[in-house]
Amino acid sequence: MPWINSNNTTQTGQSTEALAEHYLLTQGLISHSKNFHSRQGEIDLIMRDNDTWVFIEVKYRKSAQFGGPLAAVSYTKQQKIKQCAAFFLQQQQLNEYNTPCRFDVVGLLGHSSQPQITWLKNAF
Repeated sequence: MPWINSNNTTQTGQSTEALAEHYLLTQGLISHSKNFHSRQGEIDLIMRDNDTWVFIEVKYRKSAQFGGPLAAVSYTKQQKIKQCAAFFLQQQQLNEYNTPCRFDVVGLLGHSSQPQITWLKNAF
């Protein structure tokens, strides 16, 4: 797709993830990891909310014309994030069944320099 500039989309992704992280830090979460990769996929942000591990998917959309950012987290994407989170917990030597966790989505909508932020806790 020659009309898509991958540098711009990468930069936009990085800047919107940084905005989301900053927003969550102001809400009292503590940052742990960014862009955690495994064979199952990637988790944009991993943070702590007191004793709870929070796995966060960040989605940015310039407009809500095609459903907005929160609608862009498909069931398949959710499953990949859950598998990746299980791998992360295993690496941390934590039991995924006894460790408090939740999956949040942060949606950013509008111009990337100052988007409207929606934080959906326990999204899936």
